[in-house]
Amino acid sequence: MWTQRIKTGLVTTTAAASLLLLAACGPSPSPAGSSSAPPTSSSASPTSASPSASNSPSPSGTATSAAPAAEGQCKAGSLTAATDSTGGGAAGSIYEKLILTNSGTTPCTLEGFAGVSLTADANGAPIGEPATRETTTPVTKIELAPGKSAWAELRYTQAGNYGDCTKVPAAGYRIYPPNDTASLFVAEQHDACSNAGIKLLTITAFQAV
Repeated sequence: MWTQRIKTGLVTTTAAASLLLLAACGPSPSPAGSSSAPPTSSSASPTSASPSASNSPSPSGTATSAAPAAEGQCKAGSLTAATDSTGGGAAGSIYEKLILTNSGTTPCTLEGFAGVSLTADANGAPIGEPATRETTTPVTKIELAPGKSAWAELRYTQAGNYGDCTKVPAAGYRIYPPNDTASLFVAEQHDACSNAGIKLLTITAFQAV
């Protein structure tokens, strides 16, 4: 009987040891509450987020168009020119009114300074320096109806005031209206200085009559 009990105990002990060995070699159980699903990245942005810069429409305010060319300006072809020397003179200078009149059939605008030079004749080249702008009179836009006029003050300084002046007789003034490359001629005899650097003429901006 003792031999049988020893054998039975040995079998039981051997079986128990085998079970413990199998348990030790098996996979470890996952911790409670853990998930087997792979983790998701929190850095990925959903497609419904604010649009990226590449999808944003270009701002419409950046495109600009060139300013349209001025229309309705008074041109030499629709103007007549005259001078009025009743303003008198002082210290070797003559003050005159340079008058431009709208001789056309439609209104036009006059704004700024005329270009004025002394010239040998109606078709001749300017002699000496052109008129210097006198900026004490503000520039204004003047609406000239047909038959209406505007004026600017023109000052001529006697050529004899300059000892180094090379005198050349001039038959009158070549007048370029503001913003125009065509000219008008006003016959009025004066001495001009053909050498550069001597400025005999000054002109103001046009004013309404």
